[in-house]
Amino acid sequence: MSAVMTKALARVALVSAALCVATSAFAQRRPATQVMTLTSTAFTDGGMIPSRYAQAGRDLSPALSWSGAPDSTRSFVLLVHDADAAIGDGYDDLLHWMVWNIPGNATSLPEGVPQGAQASNGMRQISGTGPYYRGPAAPATGPAHHYVFELYALDAMVNVAPTGMSPPLTRREVMTAMASHIRGKGVLVGLYKRSAP
Repeated sequence: MSAVMTKALARVALVSAALCVATSAFAQRRPATQVMTLTSTAFTDGGMIPSRYAQAGRDLSPALSWSGAPDSTRSFVLLVHDADAAIGDGYDDLLHWMVWNIPGNATSLPEGVPQGAQASNGMRQISGTGPYYRGPAAPATGPAHHYVFELYALDAMVNVAPTGMSPPLTRREVMTAMASHIRGKGVLVGLYKRSAP
């Protein structure tokens, strides 16, 4: 191996090592995501979602409560999606509810959150079909679908309008805006399939 090639490889090794050190230092400076607890009085984690909260029932949003949010929390984002219903190119699944700018001092959402793009407290919401909760609707044939409720604690507000874009684009904009501000997360999973006729 020539002396020039040896020097070039040595430089690459030095740059790679420097990048590893820089990445490691950045990761150490960034606060770890705190694990939160998200629960509902409507169903247990991994349990069946009652029809009252489904499209075939009353289509009410279930009551949710959480704990363990970091002290730095300024707002929460709630994402509810059907993990078994990929749409389009498979990048997204079916959006049943996204609520953002939930006040940072909140510890719950009541059953049956009213429809509307924005609440008086600044909270904003959408689903795949409008500014409201959209309950599960997995068919009676086949296995039950997994409806994932994800709650994120952020150290910032999310400046994305609830109207003016399609629901998939709004979802992506919210997810992009919150990406570097996530400080805590809680997950709750409910199962649902329609009753056979």
